[in-house]
Amino acid sequence: MAVRTEIPRIISVDDHLVEPAHLWQSWLPERFKERGPRVERRRVGPISYIGGAKMYTYELDVEDGPWGDVWFYEDLVYPNKRHVAAVGFDRDDMEAVPITFDEMRPGCYDPKARVEDMEMNHVEASLSFPTFPRFCGQTFLEADDKELALACVQAYNDFMIEEWCGDSNGALIPLAIIPLWDVELAKAEVERNAARGCHAVCFSEIAPNLGLPSIHTGYWDPFFSACQDTNTAVCMHIGSSSVMPAASPDAPPAVAASLSFNNAIASMSDFLFSGVLVRFPQLKLAYSEGQIGWIPYILERCDDVWSEHRAWGGVRDAIPEPPSTYYYRQIYGCFFRDNHGLKSLDEVGVDNVTFETDYPHTDTTWPHTKKVAEDMMGHLPADVVHKLVRGNAARLLNLDIG
Repeated sequence: MAVRTEIPRIISVDDHLVEPAHLWQSWLPERFKERGPRVERRRVGPISYIGGAKMYTYELDVEDGPWGDVWFYEDLVYPNKRHVAAVGFDRDDMEAVPITFDEMRPGCYDPKARVEDMEMNHVEASLSFPTFPRFCGQTFLEADDKELALACVQAYNDFMIEEWCGDSNGALIPLAIIPLWDVELAKAEVERNAARGCHAVCFSEIAPNLGLPSIHTGYWDPFFSACQDTNTAVCMHIGSSSVMPAASPDAPPAVAASLSFNNAIASMSDFLFSGVLVRFPQLKLAYSEGQIGWIPYILERCDDVWSEHRAWGGVRDAIPEPPSTYYYRQIYGCFFRDNHGLKSLDEVGVDNVTFETDYPHTDTTWPHTKKVAEDMMGHLPADVVHKLVRGNAARLLNLDIG
């Protein structure tokens, strides 16, 4: 029987935080608390999938509807949903239905319980994306009162660094959000948080989908410069453009879930031809939950376009080397189940791959992540496995972990 490689303790670069009900009421300045995000327990009617930025429709105060803990902020009504806090439920019960904090596994929202769940899952350190703010803070971008929205962004980051990560002894890695509506405020927030040890920040995979300038305009250069100067990784989660790939308008959610990596393909192509990685050669980009099996072909295609079409394609002067050059130097992919990608590891890049557990979403490998990793990677050399499950993540996130 062949000897299987032992899986070292994992650094997960993509998990999720279900914000506790007290977050903004505790961390906002007093003058904002009354208008800040708050939670009420209400009866919620059937939740219907509609796709797009809003994703779901629902009604409140439906007689005999299930109880759910619901966020209220300006005109936004946002029920917590079971498939977003899915750990502890059977696979067939991970539905888009309302859920209360009492019904959730405490690791969804409590940092001490989260670390305990990580311990039983062979995970040493974890980076968590937001839920109510959405994957790059779109909730506050869409708000009317931008003074309050900025306070909410800063309160979230204060909570993230001081409460969520503060007593975890490095097990919980801080991930900040930015005020997307103002690049100078975004730059300042990166610098503010880097000064207290936060070296990862959320950003949109395709900013124009949010009504924001594209990366081709130069508008975001002060933000990218701040990230490069502070060694802050730019983390882009699938769905951080508020538009999920779709096919037929009446297709079930399973179609969008199957196509979720499409935005990462589009975003990476955008960056490779934008000149951003030429101007900022130490900037690090991370694609979260996008898997890796598609990467070899898009690199081949981008290099072929650069070789054959760069004159009329508008990139002859802006991109001096084949686009794959910048990928291998500055971009990280992320996977949780991708046997095809692992078979193509030489082309994906053994130094460009990170691993995740996606706790507490329905894709999560918790509490069997070590077994999942062994089944996928146990045949690989120990030094390669080390890079995939922790070494590359430590380099990406500026962690002092071996």
